Amino acid sequence: MIIMKIKVGDNVIVLTGDHKGSSGKILKVFRVKNTALVEGLNLVKKHNKPSANNPKGGIVEKESPINLSNLSLTTKDGNATKIGYRVEDGKKVRFSKKTNEII
Repeated sequence: MIIMKIKVGDNVIVLTGDHKGSSGKILKVFRVKNTALVEGLNLVKKHNKPSANNPKGGIVEKESPINLSNLSLTTKDGNATKIGYRVEDGKKVRFSKKTNEII
């Protein structure tokens, strides 16, 4: 299994695909499938049957997972950056390779 450098709550930018250049916040990471849900991106329409919780049913838009290889973390100014790891004060921390800042 590869190392997951993207975590929940990170701000990311989409590198390829229909939403190229769009950015959002990571809602959930699926480690086994190597994908992540990004807030407000890759929306799909789901048809819900009527149930006790939702008596009318209907069509709902929700996020669909995006492969982690198509995402990159963003710096404070919104540019894509690679992630590195280093040890500071005995703790392993992530840092931006572009700006050398701790994330």
